[in-house]
Amino acid sequence: MFTRSELEIKTIAELRDLCRRYGIKPTGNAGYKVSYITSLMAFPAIALHQLQEGKGLRKLTFEAFQNIGVALDQMNSPTDEQAALIKLTMEGKRYKAPQRREQEKLLNLYKAKLKLEEVLELLGE
Repeated sequence: MFTRSELEIKTIAELRDLCRRYGIKPTGNAGYKVSYITSLMAFPAIALHQLQEGKGLRKLTFEAFQNIGVALDQMNSPTDEQAALIKLTMEGKRYKAPQRREQEKLLNLYKAKLKLEEVLELLGE
């Protein structure tokens, strides 16, 4: 987060660039440094308060969290042969059509499973 002293030594142009970088609008008249400084100092606390109030980006409900787990359970785990083909595919070896399409489906399904596992890990914190 920004401190008042580190912001006060910046020019209006530098403050304006910081606001643009983070997508923050100056509070009040854009011709004054204090308008930018106020916004830049306040936005982190406002963002966390909005999260706590359920505005904007929200936490998942327990039910939604469980549904991701159910989807993972339904996907199961690859067999030894599927795991071997996935490794081979990731090494760049590809079938010719029409098996290539099925090979890509298997790889994409595996990647989706990995991402869902990552999602559960991230949301479980």
